[in-house]
Amino acid sequence: MNERQKRILSGPILPTLLGLSGPTIVVLLVQTGVGVAETYFVSNLGTDALAGVALVFPALMLMQMMSNGGIGGGVSSAVARALGGGRRNDADSLVWHAIVSGAAFGAVFTAAEWLGGRWLFHIMGGNGDVLAAALGYGNVVFAGSILIWLTSLLAAALRGAGNVLVPAAVTLTGAIIVIPLSPALIFGWGPLPRMGVAGAGTAVICYYVVATATLLLYLRSRNSPLKLRIAAIEWRLLRDILKVGGLSSLSTVQINLTVAIVTGMVGRVGTDAVAGYGIASRLDYLLIPLGFGIGTGALTMVGINVGAGNFERARRIGWIAGLFGAGVMEAIGVAAATAPHAWLGMFTSDPNVLATGTLYFHIVAPFYGLIGLGMLLYFAGQGAGQVFWPVIAGTARLAIAGVGGWIIVARLGLGLPTLFVAVACAAVAYGGGTAVALLLGPWRAAPSPAPIAKAERVSA
Repeated sequence: MNERQKRILSGPILPTLLGLSGPTIVVLLVQTGVGVAETYFVSNLGTDALAGVALVFPALMLMQMMSNGGIGGGVSSAVARALGGGRRNDADSLVWHAIVSGAAFGAVFTAAEWLGGRWLFHIMGGNGDVLAAALGYGNVVFAGSILIWLTSLLAAALRGAGNVLVPAAVTLTGAIIVIPLSPALIFGWGPLPRMGVAGAGTAVICYYVVATATLLLYLRSRNSPLKLRIAAIEWRLLRDILKVGGLSSLSTVQINLTVAIVTGMVGRVGTDAVAGYGIASRLDYLLIPLGFGIGTGALTMVGINVGAGNFERARRIGWIAGLFGAGVMEAIGVAAATAPHAWLGMFTSDPNVLATGTLYFHIVAPFYGLIGLGMLLYFAGQGAGQVFWPVIAGTARLAIAGVGGWIIVARLGLGLPTLFVAVACAAVAYGGGTAVALLLGPWRAAPSPAPIAKAERVSA
């Protein structure tokens, strides 16, 4: 066991958590900044282009969240518990299982967007030039779905082993690639063609080509804490990933389905409204890299401690991470509610677009802390292999904001203020419900995979 893993098992909790979380948080904030920059570049193409990309964003975030925090969480959890329990060979084998899983899930997402993207973006409010922009961006970026999944799952495996620096460095490299390449392809700088919104998607895919190759090479090197070896696929190891990753993926589906439904309801009001909501909800997604950075650190710490049988320490780690993350995110929410134009004004000066974004921030942003609490306890639950109740809390969030939002707008015609109140109430249910579940149901040992059985092996 290396020194990092020893600190996880017996060192001070918050400093160790911040040491694991810090590099991931910094580079993911940089990556979020890249997304903000991309939004700014696209905004120069007009409101239709901005609204079109906003329609694609929930589907793209679904894939990224499922690959990082859903199935990726299952990979990290399985690797961490294997190392905590002294099962080094299983931890190495899980890397190849992650690659096979990523290729399969990526292919499904590519096919789904190519076949159903037009229908999805249309029912979310896209028509005419807005729909054309959505398809121009979505068809390109989803062509690289397999690369996105492979990058996410390989990085998740390394984080599960306590190595956060290499995934962080890869993400930082992506920012260096995308920031100049995106506007160059959007506007056609120099010899490059003017691709419009498709250029933004092409720049993203270029990054994932480099990221996937880099992670594969590192995992084959002597410096990696895990070793990539091509081997037979074992159901027991896939099951260890999917028993956490499957439910966790359902949680990411719930979150993004909620956003998609709310976006569609806002889209009924008009293009300016969906553009304003799209800009405001970009700040919502700033919570994701913060929560993901702290959460993956908590996941690794909880997983290794659960694998070693230190259940009470694992529980303390979960609470410390949850409360710390909630405080950070609440500070962001208060700032957004107090000075909404500091964010919105970076992207537009249209008074109608600003009005929708400001309304959203005034009503929803003060509840960001509860979203953060639920998110961090969810990641801690992944590490323990216990995600059932966080998923139930996510179901409540979907029911209140998604289903309730549809009823409010489509059936009752009550308008945006009432819709955004429902979104705020959903945040309360999500954070509060997850916290109550942890209070009432302390973690117990998650079963380890059974010994290898030849009958359960499937040829790779």
